[in-house]
Parts: sequence; C-alpha cells; structure tokens
Amino acid sequence: MRRSFLALGMAIVLALPGTQAAQAAPAQGEKTGAKSTLAVFRLSGSVAESPGEDLSLSLFGGPKPATLQELVARLRKAAKDDAVKAVVILPEGGTPGSAQVEELRQAMKKVRDAGKDIYVHADHLAMREYALLAGASRISIVPTGDVWITGLYGESPYLRGLLNKLGIKPDFLTCGAYKSAAETFMREGPSPEADRMQNWLLDSLYDTSVGLIASGRGADAARVRGWIDDGPYTARGAKEAGIIDAVEHRQDFEAMLKSKYGKDVAFNKSYGQKKAPKLDFSSPLGVFKMWADLLAEGQQRKSGKDAVAIVYVEGAIVLESGAASLFEGQSAASSKIRKALDEVARDNSVKAVVLRINSPGGSAVASEIILDATKRVKARKPFIVSMGDVAASGGYYVACGSDTIFADAATITGSIGVFSGKFATNDMWKKVGVTFKAYQRGANAGMLSSDAVFTKEERARMQAYMDEIYGVFKGHVTAIRGKRLKKPIDDLAGGRVYTGRQALELGLVDKLGSLQDAIRHVAHQAKVSDYDVRVVPPPKNFLEQLLEESAGDKEDSKGLGLAARRVFAAGRPSLVDLAMPYLRHLDPERVRVIKTALQRLELVQQEGVVLMMPELRISR
Repeated sequence: MRRSFLALGMAIVLALPGTQAAQAAPAQGEKTGAKSTLAVFRLSGSVAESPGEDLSLSLFGGPKPATLQELVARLRKAAKDDAVKAVVILPEGGTPGSAQVEELRQAMKKVRDAGKDIYVHADHLAMREYALLAGASRISIVPTGDVWITGLYGESPYLRGLLNKLGIKPDFLTCGAYKSAAETFMREGPSPEADRMQNWLLDSLYDTSVGLIASGRGADAARVRGWIDDGPYTARGAKEAGIIDAVEHRQDFEAMLKSKYGKDVAFNKSYGQKKAPKLDFSSPLGVFKMWADLLAEGQQRKSGKDAVAIVYVEGAIVLESGAASLFEGQSAASSKIRKALDEVARDNSVKAVVLRINSPGGSAVASEIILDATKRVKARKPFIVSMGDVAASGGYYVACGSDTIFADAATITGSIGVFSGKFATNDMWKKVGVTFKAYQRGANAGMLSSDAVFTKEERARMQAYMDEIYGVFKGHVTAIRGKRLKKPIDDLAGGRVYTGRQALELGLVDKLGSLQDAIRHVAHQAKVSDYDVRVVPPPKNFLEQLLEESAGDKEDSKGLGLAARRVFAAGRPSLVDLAMPYLRHLDPERVRVIKTALQRLELVQQEGVVLMMPELRISR
C-alpha cells in the first residue's frame, strides 16, 4: 500500500520544479504571437514555504526546489497568458501538505476560471494527491494504475517503552490537560483528552478533504464518502466509479492533447521557470562565469514600486540559526526573523507586511522575541498573518499579535500551552558501567541535571515558572483577540489543537484564505494597487550562503570557528543516536516519526521550557 505522510510540524509537501516565478523571464512559447503552448507541471520532490537553494542542482543546471509562492505564481501566470491554451499536470510522487492542497486548488481554479482546461495523467494517485487533482478538468491513469483514496489514517508515537530500554526516565510537566506533546515520552498511549483532540482534528481534516474532492468532481459529499469507503481502486474501477475520466498510456494522453490543440502545440515543461546558471565544462573560465551569474542572480532587484513584504517563520522556532542542526529540515531563528521584521518596519518602500507561518512552535523565548518584533511592524504599517500547514503552539504565539489572521481550512493551529521537563539518565549509564557522583551548591543548582527526576520542591518551582509563561501566552491572546474569542481563554487553551476551520469558529483566526488572499487583503489595507511582492530577507543561493558563512566564521570563547563548532556538535551523541540500535530495520516511515519526536526533545533540553505541539502523522 502506498502511503504519504504529513507530520504536524515537519511538512512533507508537493513539488512542482520551478524558481522565482514572479520574476521569471518568459520561456519559449510564452511571448505574444508565439505558437500555442501547453504549460506542463511535474509533481515530484518537495516544496518549501520560504525560498531556498539546492547546491547540487544549481551546480549542474538542474531546477531549483520550488516554493508554494512560486508554484502559485506560475499557475496564475498560465491563467493570464494568451499563448497558454491549457495546463498539464503530471504527478510523479510529490505530495502536498493539507493546507497547500487548498492554496494550489485556488490557483488551479484561476486557470479554470480563465476558460482553460487542466489535464492530469498519472501512474497512481493517493488521497491527498487526489484531493488536489480533483480540481482538474480531466484525470487519466495508465492501465493497471491504482487509486488509493481510502481516507485518512493518523498515528501518534509513544516512546516510554523505548526510553525504558535505554535506561532513561522522562519527567515532564505541562500547563493544560490537552498539552499532550510530553505524553509521547511519559505514556504508552494517549490520555483521554489527547484522544478526544486527535479525533476532532481528524474529523475536520477528513471533512475538508471530502469537500475538496466533491467540489472538484461535481459530486455530493455522500458520494465521495462512498468512493473512499469502497477504495482502493484499479484504474478501470476508478473510471467506472466516476473517480477518474480515462484509462490510457502516456503516448495516448499526448496524442489526445495534440488532437485537440494541434499537432504542432508546444509542451512547455519549464513554463515560468528561470533557468539556473550552468557550469560550462568546455571553458577554463566556466566556473568563474557560473559563480558570477549566481551572485548576480542572488540580488533581489527593487523596481522602485511600493512593496508588500513577506517574512517567513518556517520550521521549529529557535533562538539562533545554529540550533537548526538539531532538526531534519528548516528552523526559524528568532535573531534573523527579528532583524527582517525590523527591516521591513523601517523601509518606507514596504507599505504592508505578511508574516507567513509554517511552524509547530519551539522556544518560548524565541517566540516572544518574534512577537515583540511584529508589534513594532504593526505600529507603523498594516501587518497580518498567513498560516500554512501548521501554526501551532509557538507558531500561534508569534501570530497572535496580528489584528487579522488568515488560515486554510486544514491548517493545524492553537495548542496554547507550555511544557518542560528532563531525562534522568543514570540507569542508562549504569548499563555500560559508568557512574557519576554529583556535587552542588545552591538548593536548586541541579534542578535540570540528568542524574535524577525532579524532587517535590523542584517540581513545584518548575511548575510555577511554567505557569507564569503560560499566563503570558494567554495574556497575549486575550489582549489582541479580545471579544472575538468565542469562549473563555481557558476553554480554548490548555494545549488544545484545532484545524483552521475549527479555529475560525472559535475566534482564534479571522479568515479562511490563502497566502495570495492575505497579500491582497493587506495591500488593500495599505491602499496600494500596483506593488511588488518582496521576500525579506531575500533568498540567498548556495554561493552567497557559503561566502556569508566563511566571512562570519569567527571564533567563539573556546577558540572554535563556526565550521569547527558544527563538527564538535555533530560528534555529541544525540537521543536519536542512542535509540537507533533499537530502530534499525524497522518501518522507515514510523522511524522517521520517532526521530522527529526525539529531535524535538533536544530543543527541550536546550531551552528548558518550550511551546510545541504534539506529534501526529497522518497518511493519505
């Protein structure tokens, strides 16, 4: 069975290769008067929220990883381009996040509203792919292909038994009965509160998926639920049920398109993409030319027009960029985000700002720093928040300073709560014949040490410390949201997690809509109609990042440079390293979930108190 997974906080998303769509030069077939074009999009790999660069692809001229903003821009460009007669989508294993499905469906609707068809041809389709591609005009699959629209299946990991095997005693405290992130380590199954919460989340996500399929295929919800309960399907069975429109090989699919649009129609497989600099191996100066091209490409040109700025908060929220090494994927460093927000606050050419959040939370201190910086922006110009797949716990903390919050129906948000704790590892060390003798001065000097769980007095002090942070978190929400909250804050907080649709009903967000909707809304508030959309800080390609890190490789107090510190940090065994002997040769998808949970614990050990949502993986 094929499965695609979404970690709430570690998004695995759709890829349509493309770069800088809003600034891309016209590709062949896009100019006025050129022959008719079919804009082809391949769905494979991954797509991030914020712009990035892949070193190996850039070196050899391959396509850069796309961002959601770029993909939407390319689809909207195709909708307006007279040379483009239709859009072709070829799924090749790319899987969108739940909220990204909604945003891409909105962009596909722009194509359909322009009177242009969207054609899909696939080898197989899974649930989330189908929820996206149901918005196409025609869907076909190869003979013997399959359609796995069987619903949603979610799993939450519980690691207490594994920690027992390692000789580690977890000791965690929470603020709120629904703040269940610590249950992953403390329990072997969910509390009644966590169980109820996971079920209301899954209900809402399922309803959203059913609605997307129903609207795309022109079917009622009851029929779609019937399709799902009767799945999976062969290609022939899917066609008979009305789930797809045709069963055909790729060459037959292409022949059909040529028959409709003319045998000379151009299949533009890089529509809207900007070509990456290539390394010319035939010239001794080729590498220098490529580097010069990369440096020139990295400069974000300012047109002189007014701008709406986008500042991204993507990944676990940490204080400094170096903490990103704890996680697989991107992290959101408060130091960089604060600098970006202060920059857009001062820049008179920036008339409005969107904070785009795709984060499960993280450091309480870092979240407060980002929230404070948003207030300085808000004091000077229109400022709103757009939520992606996840904006929960610390992700909601940094959002709550905005007067207007946009979310998608399937966004995961809320989780207003706090947790903290530690591991007692003496039993683990005894297994390898090592013991420690502790010494301390000061009644609470060993409070966060790993030799034993909290004493009664230490537990009380830690809980009081957490309660104060929790009170600040709730205070921020009530001060900004005020009467928009549909229930008392204690009935909304306590770690409860919601979908965007549920959060709208409770007054935790203001509107359901995409990043594009948020941009248009804040531009209207700023009374600007002709404007650029500017990412701040501007994305850097790999060469700029390399030069920046080399220039900033200053020694720390121990005489270690940046590169040396990374090597030193990499040599320290992590919880993942300790657990891997027990996890090898097991189901890799589930191992990935466990690794994510353990990596989050590294942040708890580093920060002490964190704002982080529970781990849930949903297959589609």
